[in-house]
Amino acid sequence: MKILHTSDWHLGHRLHEQSQHEEQALFLEWLLNYINENEISVLLVSGDIFDTGVPPTQSQKLYYDFLVRLRQSSCKHVVITGGNHDAPGNINAPKELLAALHVHVIGKATDNVDDEILQLKVNDEKVIVAAVPYLRDQDIRRAVAGESFEDIGERYKKALVSHYTEVGDGCDDIKTEGVPVIGMGHLFAIGGSTSESEQRIYVGNLGDIGAEDFPDIFDYIALGHLHRPQKVAGRDDIRYSGSPNVLSFSEIGYDKKVVEITTNNGEVTDINDVTVPGFRKVARVKGVVSACIEELKAIDEEEHDLTPWIEVVIDNTNNTKIESKEINEAVADMKLEVLKITLKNDRDEAGLDALIEHAKHIKELAPIDVFKMKCDETGFNIDENPEIFDAFNEALQIAQGN
Repeated sequence: MKILHTSDWHLGHRLHEQSQHEEQALFLEWLLNYINENEISVLLVSGDIFDTGVPPTQSQKLYYDFLVRLRQSSCKHVVITGGNHDAPGNINAPKELLAALHVHVIGKATDNVDDEILQLKVNDEKVIVAAVPYLRDQDIRRAVAGESFEDIGERYKKALVSHYTEVGDGCDDIKTEGVPVIGMGHLFAIGGSTSESEQRIYVGNLGDIGAEDFPDIFDYIALGHLHRPQKVAGRDDIRYSGSPNVLSFSEIGYDKKVVEITTNNGEVTDINDVTVPGFRKVARVKGVVSACIEELKAIDEEEHDLTPWIEVVIDNTNNTKIESKEINEAVADMKLEVLKITLKNDRDEAGLDALIEHAKHIKELAPIDVFKMKCDETGFNIDENPEIFDAFNEALQIAQGN
């Protein structure tokens, strides 16, 4: 049996206010073709299907059209779990209807962990999938009056590990010889490498979740949330597939992937990274103004199906005032778009106010970065007051609905 692991589609995402619908549609077309050409039997999507809890209708249509078209492919089962960007109600609403298409959706944790355990059959082969969605604090942990922020974090971690242990025990109860068990999750596992586009899932010490916290019964664990494809703690059997499209300029410089898992006689026999084509060129050019313009000209001379999006980082080592006018005039007739112009030493030289003044969009600043810079600016040592940092992160999670 062949199983394909992907995650973090973020349908509806906009890169510096530019819609990414075109490359998202091209990815799903490529994914459908790959499934057919390689006889994939099961597709796993580990959270963050959409970029927001209320996705645009255009993005919802893209999602449902893809699922309908899968019925004519080699794929016999699809398992979709909710991520921290997804609204559980939105993911779960068509649950019964999608079940008729052999699409299994788990938008959020329920009181009965058996709801997350799926037994799938393809011809004469079987696989058990522990479809664990993003585990929100309020879904798995009971609040205790008067508990400290440190206690909140520790109790959350215990509840999260306990949830996976329960799910693992449930899989063990129904496992028979010759049936592999695949786990899923949407979280931050220790050792993972993040990018600017990821909202940090953080409550107290949640970042301490490690490879050893997952039950041994899982033959492979398909994770979502981190956008760079990677192994957890160097283990082949615990992986992030990463996002299929570039969602931030910090995500350039490495290939996007999906992961193909092959099972035979109840064992995982092969795990392979599969490179996803780059459907839109997203690049960063660096140097003095003249050098940046030359690089932009070179990109303009290349053939591109979609308009390239560029970040220009101007070398400002001489601390001279540089306007973006020269860059904008140079690209006026080019077949590319410069979405962001920054100075190389902005973050080193400027305080919070100066950084906001230079930033093209305030959205470029993560809330946690703003908080840390404001602490630095006011002389407050956040490193010596970790309880304040935990309090900010808890408030941020509540404000973001996570």
